Amino acid sequence: MTLSQKIKVALVGNPNSGKTTLFNALTGLNQKVGNFPGITVDKKVGACQISQLASKNKVDTEFIDLPGTYSLYPKSVDESVTFQILCDSKNEHHPNVNIIIADASNLKRSLCLATQVIDLNTPCILALSMMDLITADGVEIDIDLLSDQLGILVVPINARKKIGIGNLKQAIIKVINDFEIPSCFVDIKNLAPELIGNIQNKLTLKSDYNAFQIACNYKTITGLSEKEKSHFEGLAKELKFNPKRSQATETVRRYKAIDKLIDACVKYPEFSKNNSLTQKLDNILTHPILGFGIFLAILFLIFQAVFSWSEYPMEIIDNAFAQLSQFVGNSLPQGALNSLIVDGIIAGLGGIVIFIPQIAFLFAFIAILEDTGYMSRVSFITDKLLRGFGLSGRSIIPLLSGAACAIPAVMSARTIPNWKERIITIMVVPLMSCAARLPVYTLLISMMIPADQKWLIFNLQGLTMMGFYLIGFVSAISIAWIMKYILKSKERGYFVMEMPTYKVPDWKTVGLTIFEKVKVFLIDAGKIIVAISIVLWVLSSYGPSDKFQEIEEKYQYSENAEVEIASEKLEASYAGIIGKSIEPVISPLGFDWRIGISLITSFAAREVFVGTMSTIYSVGDADNTKSIREKLMSHKNPNTGEAFFTPAVALSLMLFYAFAMQCMSTLAIVYRETNSWKWPIIQFIYMSLLAYLASFAAYQLLS
Repeated sequence: MTLSQKIKVALVGNPNSGKTTLFNALTGLNQKVGNFPGITVDKKVGACQISQLASKNKVDTEFIDLPGTYSLYPKSVDESVTFQILCDSKNEHHPNVNIIIADASNLKRSLCLATQVIDLNTPCILALSMMDLITADGVEIDIDLLSDQLGILVVPINARKKIGIGNLKQAIIKVINDFEIPSCFVDIKNLAPELIGNIQNKLTLKSDYNAFQIACNYKTITGLSEKEKSHFEGLAKELKFNPKRSQATETVRRYKAIDKLIDACVKYPEFSKNNSLTQKLDNILTHPILGFGIFLAILFLIFQAVFSWSEYPMEIIDNAFAQLSQFVGNSLPQGALNSLIVDGIIAGLGGIVIFIPQIAFLFAFIAILEDTGYMSRVSFITDKLLRGFGLSGRSIIPLLSGAACAIPAVMSARTIPNWKERIITIMVVPLMSCAARLPVYTLLISMMIPADQKWLIFNLQGLTMMGFYLIGFVSAISIAWIMKYILKSKERGYFVMEMPTYKVPDWKTVGLTIFEKVKVFLIDAGKIIVAISIVLWVLSSYGPSDKFQEIEEKYQYSENAEVEIASEKLEASYAGIIGKSIEPVISPLGFDWRIGISLITSFAAREVFVGTMSTIYSVGDADNTKSIREKLMSHKNPNTGEAFFTPAVALSLMLFYAFAMQCMSTLAIVYRETNSWKWPIIQFIYMSLLAYLASFAAYQLLS
C-alpha cells in the first residue's frame, strides 16, 4: 500500500498487557466505541496523524483495539473476533500493520501470541510494555537480539508516561515502507503438508501458519464461502487431520522455541524485587479468610466515599437546577411552553444530572481496582466460594461489573467457556445493584436517613447503600444455587487465571474511563429522559376536557387555590388515569398512582424513575424552587394527612428496584448473548416475582 492511504493498525495482546493504555496514549479522546457487526463485542477505534520525519507529510492512521487473547486458538466470542480479523484478509478490519503488545514482565506468556501473529506474515511491530517494572527489578532484555531473532522491529515503551510512543509511530511508517517477510518462528507445514498446501493454493495465501489456522478453524471463519468450507472439511477427513492434536503439537514446539529465545535475550537477577513484593501482597490479599475481609472493607470504603465525597457537588448541581427552573419560569410568558420547559424538560434532566458525581466516583473506583491488578485477585479468592453456587471465579468479574452496568457485565460473561456457568452468570448479573439504581437508592436513602446520622464513626447512609449492594450479591448467588440444580450439563468447568503484577493505576486511563462512562450515561439516559419527560408532561398536563372544566368550575370562587387545582388536574390527567388503573395491584406494596407511572416509564431505564418523579411532582406543584427530595418529603398521604414517603414505603420501593428487571436494554443484551427469547423471558418473570414479594413483605411488616 502507499502512505497516501489511511493505514489500519491493530493493537494485539494478552489481557492486562497494557494494550488499552497504549491505545489511549496513541489516540487520546479521538476514539469511538461501538460493536462489531452482528455481535455485542466492544469495538474501540481511534485515529491520529503520524508525521513522516523525512518528508514531514502526515499519514492518517486508524487504530483498532482488538479484544485481549492469549493465543490464536479462540475459546470465546471475544477471542474469535481477534482471530477472524487477523487471519481473514477479506475482513473489513484486517490491518495493514499489527502492533503486538508484550508484557515485558511476563515475556514468555506474551511471546506465544506474538510469534503466532508474526507467523501470519503480515507487517508486525513488537511493543514491549511494563519496561519500568523490569528495569526496577534488574531484568535486562537485549532489544537488538530479540528483534533480530523475531525478524521484526521491537520498540520498548511506557505508555503511561508516553515514553517510546514517538518511536512506535515512526516504526509503523518504517514497517510499511520496508516490510520483509520474516522466517517462520515455528515450521508448521510438516504437521499437515498436503492440507496446508491445498489451502494456500485455494486462497492464495503466503503464510503456512495462516493456512494451518484455517485448517483448524475453517468452520467459524465468516470470510469463507460454504463451498470452500465444504471442500476443506472433505479434504481434512480424507487426510485424517486432527486439529486439536495438531494445535497441541504446535504449541509445544512454539514454547520450546520461546524458551531458547528468552534464554538468549533476557538476563534475570538472582533476586527479583517486584515478584517478591507481589508475592508478599498476594499472601495477604489472596488469603482465604483475610482476603475476603479486605475485599469487603474495600467495598465498604468505596460506598462511604461515594456518599461523602459527592455530597457537595450534588448540592451545587441541585441548587443550580432549582435556580435555572426559577429563572426560566420567570423569564418566559406563563403558558404551555413555560410549563413544558420548566416542569417537563428541566425537571426531568435535573433529576438525573444530580447523580453524576456519585456515578463518576463509582466508576473511578472500579477502574482503579482493575488497573492495579486487584480484580484478578478477587476472581481467585472467590472461585472456591462461587463454585458451590454453580458459578466460577470468572463469574466475579461480570458480577462486580454489574455494580456499574448490567449490559457490559452480561457481555463480559463471554469469557466463561463453560456453558452452564455462563448462562447462570448471565441470568443473575442483573440482580447486582447497577449505577442506574444508584439515583433511586440515593434519593430514597436521603429521605429515610439524615445526612449527619452515623453509626460509630461511619455514615449511616453509606452503610445502607452498601447493604443494598450486598443484598444484590446475596440474592444473585442464591438464585445461582437454585439454577445449578435446574440446568443440566455434562461439561466440566475449570478456572485458570494468571495474576498480573501489581502496578500504580494509570490516571489518564482512569480519567478516560470516567469520561466515557459518564458521557454514555448522560447521552443515553438523557435522550430517554428528555423524550419521556416530554411525553409525561403532555400526559400529566392534559386530560379529558370535561374533567378539567369541572375542576376549574369547582374552584372558580376560591382564592389562592392554584396548588389544589394543579393537584386535582394531575390526578384527572391521562397520566393520572394510567396510574390509577394499576394502583390496585401496587397499593399492597405501599405505592400510589404517581409511583405507578414511574414504574411504567422506568422500564426504559431504571434511572428514569427519578426523572419521572421529578416531572410528576413538578407538574402538580407551583413552587419551582424545591428540589425533588423536598417535594417528595412534603407530599402527604390523602387518607392520613401524614407524610406519604414513610420508611416503610421508601424501603419497599428500594427493594422493588433492587430485584425488578426494570431495564429493556439488559433484556435485549441477554437475548443477543443467548440467541434465544427463552432466557430473557424467564429472567423477567422470576425477577418481577422476586421484586413484588420482597416489596410486599417489607411494607406489610413495617407499616
